[in-house]
Amino acid sequence: MQGCAGGTRLRYRLTLASGMLECLCFAGVVFGYASLVFVLKEDGYFSTLCVNTTGTNDTLLSTDCSSQDEQFSLVFTITSFLNNFLTLFNGCLFDRFGTMATRLLGISLYTAGTLMVAFSSAAHSVLLFPALSCIAVGGIQLLLTNMQVGNLFAAHRSTIITLYNGAFDSSSAVFLIIKVLYEQGVSVRSSFSVLSICSVIHLLRTFLLMPRSHIPYPLPEHYTYGLSCGKANTYNVEEFERTRGGAMMPDVQERGQTDDTPPPPEDGSEARDAEKVASFQSCVLSWFFLWHLLWLSIMQLRHYLFIGTLNPMLNRLANSDPTLVSQYTNAFAFTQLCGVLCAPWNGLIMDRHKGKPLAPGETEREADLRSSSLSLLLTSLQCLLFSVCASSPVLPLQYLTFILQVVNRSFLYGGHAAFISIAFPACHFGKLYGLVMSLSAAFSLLQYPCVALVKGALGGDPFFVDIALTLLTLLVFIHPVYIFIHCRKLARQREDTQTVATLGSKLAEAKS
Repeated sequence: MQGCAGGTRLRYRLTLASGMLECLCFAGVVFGYASLVFVLKEDGYFSTLCVNTTGTNDTLLSTDCSSQDEQFSLVFTITSFLNNFLTLFNGCLFDRFGTMATRLLGISLYTAGTLMVAFSSAAHSVLLFPALSCIAVGGIQLLLTNMQVGNLFAAHRSTIITLYNGAFDSSSAVFLIIKVLYEQGVSVRSSFSVLSICSVIHLLRTFLLMPRSHIPYPLPEHYTYGLSCGKANTYNVEEFERTRGGAMMPDVQERGQTDDTPPPPEDGSEARDAEKVASFQSCVLSWFFLWHLLWLSIMQLRHYLFIGTLNPMLNRLANSDPTLVSQYTNAFAFTQLCGVLCAPWNGLIMDRHKGKPLAPGETEREADLRSSSLSLLLTSLQCLLFSVCASSPVLPLQYLTFILQVVNRSFLYGGHAAFISIAFPACHFGKLYGLVMSLSAAFSLLQYPCVALVKGALGGDPFFVDIALTLLTLLVFIHPVYIFIHCRKLARQREDTQTVATLGSKLAEAKS
């Protein structure tokens, strides 16, 4: 183990850099779906659903492809649902069996999905349903196992988690590259075959630069991993959590307790009880979890509906001009590249107290929580502005919509993962992360009835649906406000405790 210790920092940096490339180039490619739809339409996928409309003299007036658009929207709806819903299974798998088992399953699904797209055709358009679902689920498993890399760099933990989520968002530009290559004569089959071959890189990284189990937090001294070091110095995360103080956030209470902020224990026996890890049930029943679930679900629905209906929206605003639609589709895909640049700012906001002295009696987790309230508020405000711009039927304004969308999305998922890691014990991270994503996935299914409503009763005009979603977005501000009030309450309790302690000491001195 001593021979490995000298290269520990180098190993950490290689893990960080390779994980960044993995998330940037592979993990979230399905969210570049708008670029892929443009290519698939050119290849005739679901083209049998297009209907020719004729005039009174049997002259061709136009081609109605609304059913084709609806089918493409359904593909993305199912893909995005499974991407989130199965994250609960992925989280349980990750917490129970560790990194290697989760990554091997994810790589298998990802490879199967890319191969199905590679060997699909217009005659077998239905293959898109399982193919994109496998790519999405495999990609989120790669992200889930990579986010623990932030534990290797304690001072920048939230920054790295948000950076990885930003890279995940930016990977949607891969489908833009496929679109550009397609316009230069490279077939979809060739592009997705290359993605399949790249799975060899994921396998090598799994065995050489990732732990078999988990990366604990805080990091033990001389922690190492990987086959080249022989047997890795691994730890059981739940046992490790039990040995350190402050494992249970004040809000995460057992079902029988009603006070959100119990006073910190002073005597040794009570301190030992407080250091016990909060149960998974108490985490799920806390207000932190419930408000965070609402926060993520509403904003995610807004993003999914925008991405899934982007192509028909651009067709409507551009009067079905294919050149203009391609121009705006490319602009949207290019902005996705900026997700990796936007996400670290959110992490810096959450890590801004690192290195600064804590308030008297304040724990590191409380300081993290206080910093997260500003991040949650900024993310909520971004989503509101994005929704307002997306609701406007002005084509040039969509450039601003694209910018707001990528900034908000990078803040959203990075902030989501960072908040789960801050507010709850590390041994429940995978399960809680997965549960929130799964429950929000059920909420995101509302996007399909929204699309059906626009196509049917609203005659293709999504204005009223957009307004309703914008008003719904106002609810996301509850979460940061609750966190802010909670932190203020903790601060007042510390002040009161210190005041009582000071008065007690003065009285003791007076009596003596």
